[in-house]
Amino acid sequence: MSYSINLEGRVALVTGASSGLGAQFAKTLAQAGACVVLAGRRVERLKDLRAEIEGQGGDAHVVQLDVTDVASIKAAVAHAETEVGTLDILINNSGVGTTQRLTDVTENDYDYVMDTNTRGAFFVAQEVGKRMLARARGAAPGSFVGGRIVNIASMAGLRVLGQIGVYAMSKAAVIHMTRAMALEWGKHGINVNAICPGYIDTEINHHMWDTERGRELVELLPRKRVGQPQDLDTALLMLCANESHFINGAVIQADDGFGV
Repeated sequence: MSYSINLEGRVALVTGASSGLGAQFAKTLAQAGACVVLAGRRVERLKDLRAEIEGQGGDAHVVQLDVTDVASIKAAVAHAETEVGTLDILINNSGVGTTQRLTDVTENDYDYVMDTNTRGAFFVAQEVGKRMLARARGAAPGSFVGGRIVNIASMAGLRVLGQIGVYAMSKAAVIHMTRAMALEWGKHGINVNAICPGYIDTEINHHMWDTERGRELVELLPRKRVGQPQDLDTALLMLCANESHFINGAVIQADDGFGV
């Protein structure tokens, strides 16, 4: 017996979609039938991704978004809903990081990470969540009552590693944010969950795995390997599925056992 997840008729907003995990998430959702709204600052990269998705028969749209600017968040979500309709799914993916000892962290370093990973993630989820709540209460139109919000945290939010302390702090906050939103919004059919990826090979860190530090990190991993973006597809689709109504407030480790 086979089983497939069908997201036809659903609209998904993916933040940080211009590269890495965000781009993979968008392609995966489009392949499952969702209309995807690609959000990020690098609009030309988003347009290239839209062309790729449309070339494979999917439905994609582009919206400019800076998650560190609340006005930009509000404008992007409003534009997305005007263009494609109400948002059923949010993949809250935008994130940045720095590598340094805590004693070397400057105010700018701290704000750079926290403004994107924690503050930005919160206000994106809040803006989308308000609209999902309005729909659930009958105060806004929409055929799908409820919604799916997937916050992309990190295994570093569960297990602190050296020289990425502020990043770990920001992602730990995202995990707790996920649980708080799940508690408040779950009764309205809005399921809020988090994925905590381990080390995933993306264009941002690809160069690192051939360095001495990169090889040392790989040796720390249980199966001596880093993941690929598509290794998160199954967890993503499960949490976005119409059938996942009983999964709320979950924090899923997708780290190949590193956090065990």
